[in-house]
Amino acid sequence: MNRTDRLVAMVMFLQGRRLVRAQELAEHFEISLRTVYRDMAALGEAGVPIAGEAGVGYSLVKGYHLPPVMLTADEASALFVGAELVKEFTDASFGGPMMSALDKLRAVLPRERQDQVERLVRQTVIMGRSGNVAVNPAAQTWLLPVQRGVVQRRVLQLRYRGRERAEETMRAVEPLGVVFYGGAWYLVAWCRLRRDFRQFRIDRIRELTEAGEIFPVRPDFSLREHLAREEAAADTIPTRIWLAAEVQERARAESYATLSEERARDGGAEFSLFTFSIEWLARWLLSFGPAAEALDPPELRERVADLARETVRRYG
Repeated sequence: MNRTDRLVAMVMFLQGRRLVRAQELAEHFEISLRTVYRDMAALGEAGVPIAGEAGVGYSLVKGYHLPPVMLTADEASALFVGAELVKEFTDASFGGPMMSALDKLRAVLPRERQDQVERLVRQTVIMGRSGNVAVNPAAQTWLLPVQRGVVQRRVLQLRYRGRERAEETMRAVEPLGVVFYGGAWYLVAWCRLRRDFRQFRIDRIRELTEAGEIFPVRPDFSLREHLAREEAAADTIPTRIWLAAEVQERARAESYATLSEERARDGGAEFSLFTFSIEWLARWLLSFGPAAEALDPPELRERVADLARETVRRYG
């Protein structure tokens, strides 16, 4: 952020708060206290009515407001994607206010920016709940440039580390959409190396650059239809589990698989579900402690037992 942008952002930051300490400004904008003092002095010289008191903080004189500031394409995209997450992961009481806020936001965006945001929303899918996958936020640094590639149809060069093998490969891909499921973001793209559609987990991207090429529209591609075909073709494993009554609500919220109740017993109920991964399901069940039990298949029970023994050894 250059200094001009930072000064405008500082005024907006002050406008949204009654009183702000210099240390808070320094931490928010990742600058030194000395730079904060210089910036506040520059704003005062430019005519911005800032009141400051040593040991207390800064505030804008009552009644002063910046004129409306136009959102950048990245800022607008971030708000709309955030809204999709809010709609999926919060209760219905947020739905109405969120849709109303988005309609107001659309109304003030220029037509070109509206079109960009609409393309991104169409090519973004939120599936299920966040799950219990531990994702390092610092490793998710490529989501915004991936979204830009989707909207602008720009070929991306990826240095990517696969899940099963540790080696990294270089991929030239045509980004077609982004998907969130199981606690992580994925890029759906046409991979020129494999000559097929592939999903790339975004936190496994080690390097990303634009290739300087715009790829043609794929009129026959639908992100939702592609995901539905992938799900139908994937190998799934039928399983049965038991969950205590007090954890069933959490389980339904976290699981991206459908939990079908079979019969009640022992203060809980047995459920059947299909999973793509015995390992994932075993770790998830263990997070419930004694409030969950793996029933079938035997390898699921064995994996949960192995994980429990490893946990005991660690704390033993």
